[in-house]
Amino acid sequence: MSLAPFAFSRALTFGVELELQIVNTNDYDLVGSAADVLRVLAARKFEGDVKPEITASMIEIATGICEHYDDAVSQLNSLRDALVSAAETLDVGIAGGGTHAFQKWNERQIFDAPRFQQLSSLYGYLAKQFTIFGQHVHIGCPAPDEALSLLHCLSRYIPHFIALSASSPFVQGTDTGFSSARLNSVFAFPLSGRAPLVGNWDEFVRYFDKMTGTGVVKGMKDFYWDIRPKPEYGTIEVRVMDTPLTVGRAAQIAAYIQSVARWLMVERPFRTVEDDYLVYSFNRFQACRFGMEGVVVDPRSHEHRPIAEDILATMDRIEQHAIELRADGALRELREVVKNRAGDADWLRHLHAEEQLLPEVVRQQCLRWRS
Repeated sequence: MSLAPFAFSRALTFGVELELQIVNTNDYDLVGSAADVLRVLAARKFEGDVKPEITASMIEIATGICEHYDDAVSQLNSLRDALVSAAETLDVGIAGGGTHAFQKWNERQIFDAPRFQQLSSLYGYLAKQFTIFGQHVHIGCPAPDEALSLLHCLSRYIPHFIALSASSPFVQGTDTGFSSARLNSVFAFPLSGRAPLVGNWDEFVRYFDKMTGTGVVKGMKDFYWDIRPKPEYGTIEVRVMDTPLTVGRAAQIAAYIQSVARWLMVERPFRTVEDDYLVYSFNRFQACRFGMEGVVVDPRSHEHRPIAEDILATMDRIEQHAIELRADGALRELREVVKNRAGDADWLRHLHAEEQLLPEVVRQQCLRWRS
């Protein structure tokens, strides 16, 4: 299969995808109601897109093309309201969060669609363990070489995106000690991690052709990279975030990514080289394990710095770009989250400490999603 031509898209437009939990309203375990929710939604009009995911207890919402933070907020609110209304009709709940707190992977059902069945056949039990919930953000790029450059420059900010969205401390009833345990499930898949550093699109096409020639890869969806090109959309897709507990936080994180991308595209503060990736896995792990309390290593200076401090310094650096994008309000709200260490993983842990019951945590996640 040949790689699709890189489509034209306006620079720095963006789109947001969120994978969400469907739970019953008795014990708040996951429930395989995606097909029913989609059936109810098919009769209603709303902005954006809703589609199934790999297991029947998941559903994905996606905005259309957004230019500014307010566009994302409006579209995500509309999608949330439509989804919550459909869920109420079926007496099920919808929740954010990167993992369900106590579900058992072996009880999941693969959604009845050819691609999902093929993935289940290939990956075995890993497919059911992929009942995890992420936020993806697409950033429009005017040309393929610029897309690859942006992809690799953004890679040093992967710990920021993980820490800001981390919302998966619990797995199968246990506090994992991680802020984002979700990404540990992604690591198990071949072709996960970072994209290869190639110089231009022609070189990337040759790499893709070599991979398809091996029979290992049939299309871009077979790459589970942290950031990957999406040539059919003319975007790069940032894929490391947990699904936040609210659409507001999801829109703020998207606005932060857009603002960092503008700074990188306009000012071109550095050009990525292979040695920049020497600390990539360490920085990524620190963000997953400790969230904003983790430490990142600067690949050039070798300075060790708390992730929260690095995020705040970056927000200062990109402030004018956020203003130009009308995203400065979103970044002000995120700044307070960072200063107060008020992330979603912290909220979930504090709630569990108070309630001592994970079903009650999930119930309140559903309430938080509606707000």
